[in-house]
Amino acid sequence: MEGFLVNLLNGLSWGMLLFLISMGLTTVFGVMGVLNFAHGSLFMLGSYVSMQIARWFMPFWLGLLIAPLFVAGVAVLIERFLLRNVYGRDVSFQLLLTFGVMLFLDDGIRLIWGPAYHVVNPPELLSGVVPIFSQTYPVYRLFLVVIGPLAGLALWAFFSFSRWGKIIRASAMDREMAGAVGVKVPLLFSAVFAFGAWLAALGGVLAAPHQSVGPAMGEQIVIESFIVVVIGGMGSFAGAFVGSLVLGILSSFGTSLVPDVEMALPYILLAIILLTRPRGLFGEES
Repeated sequence: MEGFLVNLLNGLSWGMLLFLISMGLTTVFGVMGVLNFAHGSLFMLGSYVSMQIARWFMPFWLGLLIAPLFVAGVAVLIERFLLRNVYGRDVSFQLLLTFGVMLFLDDGIRLIWGPAYHVVNPPELLSGVVPIFSQTYPVYRLFLVVIGPLAGLALWAFFSFSRWGKIIRASAMDREMAGAVGVKVPLLFSAVFAFGAWLAALGGVLAAPHQSVGPAMGEQIVIESFIVVVIGGMGSFAGAFVGSLVLGILSSFGTSLVPDVEMALPYILLAIILLTRPRGLFGEES
C-alpha cells in the first residue's frame, strides 16, 4: 500500500509538470496552428535562468517570477522576426524553423552554462518532508501535485470568462473574421506564442528542484509533451490534463514494476491511441 501511494504521488507530481508544459504547447497549436519544436528548449531556458537567479539573489520565488517573463520576451522575438515569416506556408516550414530555433537555443545554453548538470534546491518553505505511513515524502513534490490543477483551472477560467480569452478563442476559430472586426491578429499571435513560452518556462522553473538541470532536459520533455498532446487530442486542454496524468502515472509505475521496458511504455501507449482513436481522447474531427 505504501509503495503504491508513493508511486501514485510520483506519477501525479511528474504528470502535473507535464501538464504545465503541455498546456503551453496545446495553446500555441490550438490558436496559431503551430507545432513548436522549440518548446522544450524554452522549458530548459526557464530552468537555467531561474538557476542563475538563485545563484545571484538566492530566493527561488524571484526566479519563478522573472525567468518565465524573460523566456516570454525571447519568444516574442522568435515569433516576430522568424515565425511570422512562414505563416500561411506549408507546415513543414514551421517545423523546420522551430527545429532550427531549438538547435540554436540548445547550443546557446551549452555555450553559456556548459555541459555539466546542476542541482537546484527547493525553497526553504517547501524543502521538508511529510510522513506517509512508515515512509516520508518530499513536500515540494506535493506542491507540484497541487499547482498543476490550479494552473489548469486558472487557464480554463481565463479562456472561458475573460474578454481576452474570448478574443483568442474567436481568433482561433476564424482569424480573418477576427481581423475584420478590429482584432489585431499579428499582435494577438505574438501574445499567444509568448504565453505558451511563459507556461513552458514556468514548468522549467518548477522542474529545476525536481530533477537535475542539464542540457538534455529539453529534448526529453518536448517528446513527452508531444505524446501528451497527441494522446489527449490536439488543442484540447482537458486532453492535455488527462494525457499528462496518464503518462506521469505510467512512467512512475513502469519504473517500479517493469524497469526494463519503462522507456518504451509511452510510445506503446501512443501507438495504441493512434490505432484506436487517431484524433486523441478529447480531440475533435477535423
